[in-house]
Amino acid sequence: MSWLDRVRNSLPFVPKKDTPDNLWVKCPNCAEMIFSKEYEENLNVCPRCDHHGRIGADRRLSLLLDDGYELLSPPQVREDPLRFKDTKKYTDRLKAARAANPHNDAFTAGSGTIDGHPAVVGVQDFKFMGGSMGMAVGTAFCQAAQRALTRKCAFIVVTAAGGARMQEGILSLMQMPKATVMTRRLREAGLPYIVVLTDPTTGGVTASYAMLGDIHIAEPGALIGFAGQRVIQDTIREKLPEGFQRAEYLRKHGMVDMVVERKDLKARLATLLDFLQPDREAA
Repeated sequence: MSWLDRVRNSLPFVPKKDTPDNLWVKCPNCAEMIFSKEYEENLNVCPRCDHHGRIGADRRLSLLLDDGYELLSPPQVREDPLRFKDTKKYTDRLKAARAANPHNDAFTAGSGTIDGHPAVVGVQDFKFMGGSMGMAVGTAFCQAAQRALTRKCAFIVVTAAGGARMQEGILSLMQMPKATVMTRRLREAGLPYIVVLTDPTTGGVTASYAMLGDIHIAEPGALIGFAGQRVIQDTIREKLPEGFQRAEYLRKHGMVDMVVERKDLKARLATLLDFLQPDREAA
């Protein structure tokens, strides 16, 4: 036994305390290490670089809607209509996603008020299979829009998606026109349809209901587009400008009406509803 081992064994060393793995969060933008509690209290926004991190559906609904809102029931759809299998069965991927998330699929809606203004809010959660749009997402969107029509109130959608869900093939693409029809019905009824674009909003979601709002709001730095930058660059064989497909770039070029920080989002929505539905009583 070496002298170091003898000294170590003779001294009353305090055993090493276990520390939680989630005590710190690393900002994906500036790589700053942030105390988890501080990061959560700051609404998942980096205090150093203002990077807006992703948040789940329940947190998003609680940030936008007043207390006491109603969570809408998830739709019942065929879960594996094509019996799809790649490296895993689609049913197994769904089971894994549901085990890691609080809801059955990527779109969750709540019905309530925003600073007293009646509203239905639907949220896509990127943590659930990249927020991909399948039959469950399309049906949940339509059911939430129908609730807004029934209540005669605004419909607000917070988008975050990688596009259509490939495991459902053409059935996932059919959700695009289905959701588009509901946005038209809202417009015909004179009800506001507001889209909040968060990071990332891409693919078939961008090609349908994400860009059909009466007003488009984006969070700072959000990636918004249809095809990926590399695909576009290889197709046109030109270098894309700096900040291409980011919220600020789209605001400058007229595709987004405003870029609003997360902490100001609820107040901004309430102000917009004041203008768009000034005389509508809470339903």
